[in-house]
Amino acid sequence: MRLCWIGRSKAVVGGLALALAGAACAWAGPEIPSGSFNEFLAGVKTQAEAAGIHPATLAVLNGLSPSARVIRLDHQQPELTLTFNSYIRGVVTPARIAEGRRMMIRNRTILRRIERRYGVQPRFVVALWGIESDFGKVMGTYPVVRSLATLAWHGRRASFFRGELIDALRIIDRGDAGVRTLRGSWAGAMGQCQFMPSTYLKYAQDMNGDGKRNIWTNRGDALASAANYLAKLGWNPTETWGRKVRLPRRFDQKLIGLGTRKTLAAWSRLGVRRADGRKLPRRAGMSGSIVLGQAGRGPAFLVYDNFRSILQWNRSTLFALAVGKLSDDIGRR
Repeated sequence: MRLCWIGRSKAVVGGLALALAGAACAWAGPEIPSGSFNEFLAGVKTQAEAAGIHPATLAVLNGLSPSARVIRLDHQQPELTLTFNSYIRGVVTPARIAEGRRMMIRNRTILRRIERRYGVQPRFVVALWGIESDFGKVMGTYPVVRSLATLAWHGRRASFFRGELIDALRIIDRGDAGVRTLRGSWAGAMGQCQFMPSTYLKYAQDMNGDGKRNIWTNRGDALASAANYLAKLGWNPTETWGRKVRLPRRFDQKLIGLGTRKTLAAWSRLGVRRADGRKLPRRAGMSGSIVLGQAGRGPAFLVYDNFRSILQWNRSTLFALAVGKLSDDIGRR
């Protein structure tokens, strides 16, 4: 869902997500605004009106000022590399696993409905919910419109954030949420599933049928929205995400990476085994790729198409592995 920002998970895992984003993104350097902030806002209003947004809605931009804190956070993202173990320890904690299991039980009815409708297993929905917003408890407090306007005017990815700002105005214009409700991460991600505005417009769901797609305070809407997004990314309800594996000695390192895909039978013939040494499962036609928790070294995982779907949610191998592990731990009794 995001290409290169820390918005959604930063609020939950703090410095870990910040470091992850820094490691995943190439530093582009700050853009120098070509005009004043007020000139920028005038241009946004013209663009928004041309897109059909009512002039009354655009009043939310009146008197807006850029956020120095958002600019500082955007420009000071560190380029750090986390170890697999340190990241997993920070994200897949015993407390989060226990809370995830409680949430599975407490919300079993709505999760079963969501699974029937969208074909996404509940443990994955709950794992993403836990990592993104600590099960709805930490969604961010930054005013989304102000953050996006700041980043669109003085950000490293100005054109991207300008589009997100227009979409945030669309959300307000459609009556889905007021400007006071639109609070989230400093990068503009919002709600219990931490959607950017464009993702909200495309994938948010009204699970309870009240005419609102409320990913902020309605748990059913939030979880259904997460499941719908995964489903649209190509989620396969008959498969899991992957598994930890043991590679044979002298394994050809050129075979590591998502660019190489082989059937489970083919990997077995090459000597790949489950982590406990047993043979891989026999699933006719099922294929996967070998990825490492850290570049150049283990642990090794055999990942399937659902892992690739999680990567489209957040383009970080560490994030996707954490979602997979947390979902396994939540689902394990």
